[in-house]
Amino acid sequence: MPTQSVPGNFHKKAFAALLVAASAGATCAESTFDAVKASYRSSDTQVLDRHGELLQRLRTDATVRRGPWVALADVSPALRTALVLSEDKRFYQHSGVDWQAVSAAAWGNLWNRKTRGASTITMQLAGLVDTDLKPSTGGRSVVQKIGQTVAAQQLEGSWRKDQILEAYLNLVPFRGELVGIAALSQTLFGKAAHGLDAREAAVAVALVRAPNAKLAQLTQRACGVLQAVEAGADCAGLDLFTTAALQRKAFDTSEGIAPHLARLVAKDQTNSTVTTSLRAPLQRFAVQTLQQQLRELPGRHVEDGAIVVLDNATGEVLAWVGSSGTLSAAAEVDGVTALRQPGSTLKPFLYAEAIAERRITAASLLEDASTQIPTAGGLYIPQNYDHHFKGWVSARTALAASLNVPAVRTLVMVSPDAFHDQLVALGLPLKESGGYYGYSLALGSAEVSLLNLANAYRALANGGRASPTTFMLNPKPQFRPALDPRAAFIVGDILSDPLARARTFGSDSILGTRFWTAVKTGTSKDMRDNWAMGYSQAYTVGVWVGNASGAPMWDVSGTTGAAPIWAAVMRYLHRNQPSRAPAAPPGVVQQAVAFGGTEAPRSEWFVQGTQQNQFAMVSVASGAGGISAGGLKDLKNRPARITSPATGTIFALDPDIPPNRQRVDFQAEGAGLRWWIDGKAFAQGPSAQWLPWPGRHVVQIRNPQGAVLDSVRLEVRGAGVR
Repeated sequence: MPTQSVPGNFHKKAFAALLVAASAGATCAESTFDAVKASYRSSDTQVLDRHGELLQRLRTDATVRRGPWVALADVSPALRTALVLSEDKRFYQHSGVDWQAVSAAAWGNLWNRKTRGASTITMQLAGLVDTDLKPSTGGRSVVQKIGQTVAAQQLEGSWRKDQILEAYLNLVPFRGELVGIAALSQTLFGKAAHGLDAREAAVAVALVRAPNAKLAQLTQRACGVLQAVEAGADCAGLDLFTTAALQRKAFDTSEGIAPHLARLVAKDQTNSTVTTSLRAPLQRFAVQTLQQQLRELPGRHVEDGAIVVLDNATGEVLAWVGSSGTLSAAAEVDGVTALRQPGSTLKPFLYAEAIAERRITAASLLEDASTQIPTAGGLYIPQNYDHHFKGWVSARTALAASLNVPAVRTLVMVSPDAFHDQLVALGLPLKESGGYYGYSLALGSAEVSLLNLANAYRALANGGRASPTTFMLNPKPQFRPALDPRAAFIVGDILSDPLARARTFGSDSILGTRFWTAVKTGTSKDMRDNWAMGYSQAYTVGVWVGNASGAPMWDVSGTTGAAPIWAAVMRYLHRNQPSRAPAAPPGVVQQAVAFGGTEAPRSEWFVQGTQQNQFAMVSVASGAGGISAGGLKDLKNRPARITSPATGTIFALDPDIPPNRQRVDFQAEGAGLRWWIDGKAFAQGPSAQWLPWPGRHVVQIRNPQGAVLDSVRLEVRGAGVR
């Protein structure tokens, strides 16, 4: 019967209300202030340096806008006062429910009068803490309101008033995506919550009541709040002020001095605060130094750069500058991880490999002269940076002065594949094989990142031992042998020798420091990349300068682009810290050497067993590409062989050069040699020149009796002489 169904439904609703109220009370009773604060998540990740200083703030949650949790003491008194007067006048007197306000609201509803709601700040907080009490689009149900009342009383029983007010200010939603006073104050007013004045506080509190109200309604409410706090306050201009605030978006998605590193460390992070190994003062100095140096290169068409600083002992990243910031047209590109051609900065590892294999010593003589090296793709003709040749020079001079031709000659001895394997062992993950790069690998034709290259130099600083880099604190580096420690020491000694580099860089180079450092510069093809890589006793610093677009720079060399930045950062690191040369490892000996007039006598380091006291030009033919190991190998005892070209070489005739002006150089080792091609004799001696003709050919060397000593097969493609 209908008369029976009404009481039944009433009892069901009452029972449901009691269940909701009981569950709400239990939820809020379990939700301690510390638990709510601990579960709070900012929409930003704050990246800190090793001492807790803020490096970068980065938005990582796109669904909402929350700032960091703000303590009540850090909220302006104007805002605290305005909020209580507007939302809950008897906040400090009631125990969660303002029964006087409830009575007034009920009486007003009876007479259809508009009254302020009876919901207290504590009740509103209960609705924010317990998801079951959050209103739907039509508002809270009666059952939810009962639960909210019970929950508020539970909160008041276990939380202090200041905790309730603090939690409410951090959890209350404002306009749009803004939640909490930190996000509101930064977005609308461009300041922290402690700096809000009376007008700003009035607008903020008006948004609590009606987050999405129209401008006129919001201004009216803000005026009411302002006058409630200050009787007779002038509201003139408040509409313009409110309009400007609502249009302002001062809370940038990223802000600080380490944006590129922040993006790396913030990935897959659940914590809103991440502590890194960086040093904020060093990071700030590096950013300023990079920007200042680029500003001092006007008209040189260079706008980008990157810096990384590593701790030699731990592998910790101490500074990570990914771009020049506002000076760059591609500031989002991270120059620390981008792949670029390293130029001559790979040469130290090449010479170290050759020394480790005992193919050369630091005193071995290498010829710096025009040469043509046959390859499967044609002739490879290396050139020096200044387009001048120095003649016979020691390996020490060739590396320190960054001469290209001797480096390529050294790579012919080592082989591109062996050098490729050495670079990979040092942590340079090259995309292609050594054969793919060929002899241009000696001059840095492969692409590497600044971070990996700097860590390879760090391996030199650590005596050939390598370990991964990290931007986290207190790592336990796992070192592995990557390079012969004896060769690493000798190469480091060369890179620290100002006299050896003077031939190219002068005696008063920017690379010179008052403390011990080892450094190498590099410039890639067409001046697209400029590098300065080096280390001290404690730190490795890597600098890249160029354009993220890959466009070439204009008249920027190793000493005018990256080197001044490298030197400035090194001076900053060692302003109060000494740097001493490393001790020689076992298996390295020092001996006085003379060069027969090519270089001044000096004391030189050798891998034990390779030392000698005299180095001079040998009279017999040089090896592949004109190589001489300065007396390390006894050429007279070698069997006769063709050293150039290699068998299988394909020569492509250049259509821009008259065919009768093109020649192929043949080189061989041995005495009394006769050259034959396709069964016909055409020259005598250790070398010969041949006018190439299209087709496949067999080249032989024979002794005076006609016996074949060695042979190679080659192919010439293109048009021959008519």
